[in-house]
Amino acid sequence: MANVTVIGAQWGDEGKGKIVDWLASRADAVVRFQGGHNAGHTLVVGNETYKLSLLPSGIVRGTLSIIGNGVVLDPWALKEEVEKLSGQGVAINSDNFAIADNCPLILPIHRELDGLREAAAGSGKIGTTGRGIGPAYEDKVGRRAIRVCDLAHLEALEPQLDRLCAHHDALRAGFGQPPIDRAALLAQLREIAPFVLQYAEPVWSRLNKVKKAGARILFEGAQGVLLDVDHGTYPFVTSSNTVSGTAASGSGLGPSATGFVLGIVKAYTTRVGAGPFPTELEDETGQRLGERGHEFGTVTGRKRRCGWFDAVLVRQSCAISGVTGIALTKLDVLDGFERVKICTGYRLDGKVLDYFPSHAAGQAGVEPIYEEMEGWTETTAGARSWADLPAQAIKYIQRVQELIETPVALVSTSPEREDTILVQDPFSD
Repeated sequence: MANVTVIGAQWGDEGKGKIVDWLASRADAVVRFQGGHNAGHTLVVGNETYKLSLLPSGIVRGTLSIIGNGVVLDPWALKEEVEKLSGQGVAINSDNFAIADNCPLILPIHRELDGLREAAAGSGKIGTTGRGIGPAYEDKVGRRAIRVCDLAHLEALEPQLDRLCAHHDALRAGFGQPPIDRAALLAQLREIAPFVLQYAEPVWSRLNKVKKAGARILFEGAQGVLLDVDHGTYPFVTSSNTVSGTAASGSGLGPSATGFVLGIVKAYTTRVGAGPFPTELEDETGQRLGERGHEFGTVTGRKRRCGWFDAVLVRQSCAISGVTGIALTKLDVLDGFERVKICTGYRLDGKVLDYFPSHAAGQAGVEPIYEEMEGWTETTAGARSWADLPAQAIKYIQRVQELIETPVALVSTSPEREDTILVQDPFSD
């Protein structure tokens, strides 16, 4: 398998940035295939920290980095991110960065609608990032989106604007807002167009040439499987499919290109925003996990909810997404716990479940069944081989892979790129 697809196997924030950076140094191309700038990856390279939302992680290494058609693109957020990274010495040009010309745009009206909806939702709030991701995806499937390629033909945009405004003006009126200022929107698009178009191309063609040349492609997912619009904790999900199969449709390559599917999994569980969380700890243990793991969202800065490892959820994610192996991250956060727990099943209405139910009432009502293990007092931070790990930490890893029915391919023991134990090389043929 020459290619690797990286996905989050929990609710996002699993530490994908470091793993993708580690893999990107050995890849010939890195592709973002879904989501938008609601994603957040933090890369630590030497003494420099890079925070990415839209740009694929490979850009820091100079690897060919591509935003696929499955992404919704906020061109103004992209410009800000490119300028910030350029200021950190990262070279970004049309040789090492490309945007799919059929990629839908996130417009200012999408951000406004996102905020208006959340403010009016009351107890029904989903906890979106407010960046317009959902409304942009709605316009895509509603066939009224403005896409990257349209920026080169703004003089012919009137029919699309008619469809867009017919939909949005009615929504805006319901919120007591004025109609879309079409002239102002066109002016904003004209201003940003030259910046975006310098990177725009039919990336499916470029990727197919890379594939035929036998190069290694790394597909970089955003969020996590439990936030997938179909398979996640609906309605507390993102607006795109986050499973590995989306790498094919969101990049323009066929499903055979996805290769080794690497699921990123924390050694415990976290979640940002609203929604069910069976193993959540609202006590000193949960606070300790959050403090030791520095659990704050890269994009939003929101505090993450923390809890014990949920093997039921991860097993389900691995099955749904066809995960070949997992990368277990943040093992060091569990250092010093006398006892650690793993959720192995749920109780609901007197029954024992080995899966997470689809209905919201069932999701909210499940009670976790725990298996307790002895912890370890020694540190795992910075370990680079099995010999560096305490015996109990190894037992914990082995029990995790047994319960999720998926082997561990990598173990990450700190944010540093080299602090990684390689069990199985995802790029090996």
